[in-house]
Amino acid sequence: MADMPEPILEVRGLVKHYPLTQGVLFKRQIGSVKAVDGVDFTLHRGETLGVVGESGCGKSTVAKMLVNLERPTAGSIRYKGEDITRLSGRALKAVRRNIQMVFQDPYTSLNPRMTVGDIIGEPYDIHPEVAPKGDRRRRVRELLDVVGLNPEYINRYPHQFSGGQRQRIGIARGLALRPEVIVADEPVSALDVSVQAQVINLMDRLQNEFGLSYVFIAHDLSIVRHISDRVGVMYLGRIVEIGGDAEIYDHPTHPYTQALLSAVPVPDPEAREHRERIILAGDVPSPTNVPSGCRFRTRCWKAEERCAREVPPLAVPAVFRGPGGPAAHDSACHFAQERPVVAVEAEA
Repeated sequence: MADMPEPILEVRGLVKHYPLTQGVLFKRQIGSVKAVDGVDFTLHRGETLGVVGESGCGKSTVAKMLVNLERPTAGSIRYKGEDITRLSGRALKAVRRNIQMVFQDPYTSLNPRMTVGDIIGEPYDIHPEVAPKGDRRRRVRELLDVVGLNPEYINRYPHQFSGGQRQRIGIARGLALRPEVIVADEPVSALDVSVQAQVINLMDRLQNEFGLSYVFIAHDLSIVRHISDRVGVMYLGRIVEIGGDAEIYDHPTHPYTQALLSAVPVPDPEAREHRERIILAGDVPSPTNVPSGCRFRTRCWKAEERCAREVPPLAVPAVFRGPGGPAAHDSACHFAQERPVVAVEAEA
C-alpha cells in the first residue's frame, strides 16, 4: 500500500455518547449510551473503506457523523486537512456538498409525494451554484441514465419503482452535486441478492467514472470484500481490526474478526464440512455498561486478567512487527494470532 494516494478523510478519536436522563421536570443525567467510543481511520482518495460489525456496534452512527447529521461528542473528522466538526453555516454547507450519503432503506429515504425528478434535483435547490435553473432537468435526466434508469421516468413517483430501482434513485441523488466522498450506510441490505449484485456493480463503475471515495457500511462480509480496498471491523463502538481486504479475510488476527468470518455461509459443501465454526459465548454487552479493558473479553476464549486491566491499542501486534507480511496490520488484541478461517469467496 506504499503508493496509496493522499488522505481525503481522517477520523481521529471519534466519540458519540447519548445521555441517559431520569426525571420529568428536573432531568438529571444518570449515564450515557456509548454508541461510538474512540474510532480512528483514514480514507484515501479513490479508495473504498468497508466497515463491518454486528448490529448496534456503531457503524450507522459513524456514518451520520461523517455527513454531519450527528455532532460528535469528541474527536475530529478532517476533510482535506480541515476539521469539519468545528464548521457551521456556509463553510459547513460547502463541505456537505462534497460528502454525500446513500441511505439504507430505499423505501423510506425517498419522499413519496415528490417525483423522481424533484427528488434528484432537490440538492440543486440547496446548492444552486451547481446547476442553473434552466439546466436542472437535463442534469437529472443524465443522472437517471448514469444509474441505469430510463430518463423518461423523471415524472414518476417512488411507489412506481422496485427496491433496486429506488436505490438507484438514491444513488443518483447522492451524485447530483458531484461529491468526492459517498458514505453508503448498508445500501443493499434491504434488497434481493440478485439486485444487490447489480447495485454493487453500479457503485463500482461509478467510482471509476466519477473518481469517488466510498465509506461502505454493511454486515454482509462477502459484499464488503467484493467492493472494498480496506476493511475495518467494529465491535461495541470501536474498530478492533483494520487492514487490506486480503489481510482481513485471509489473515485475520483478532478473535472477533475470526468469529465473524467463521459464520459466513460457504457455497462449497466440502469446505463447509471441514471448517471450524467459532461460537461466541454470551451476548454483546450493553453500550451503557461497557466492559473494562478489552471490550471483547467477555466473549473471548483468549481472555486473561490483563484483558480486563489494559485497553489493547489498535496497532500492529508486537508478534507480527518483525517479519511483516499480511498479518502485520492493525489489530486491537493483546494476544493477536492468525487462525485458519475459510476465506470468503469474492463475487465475480
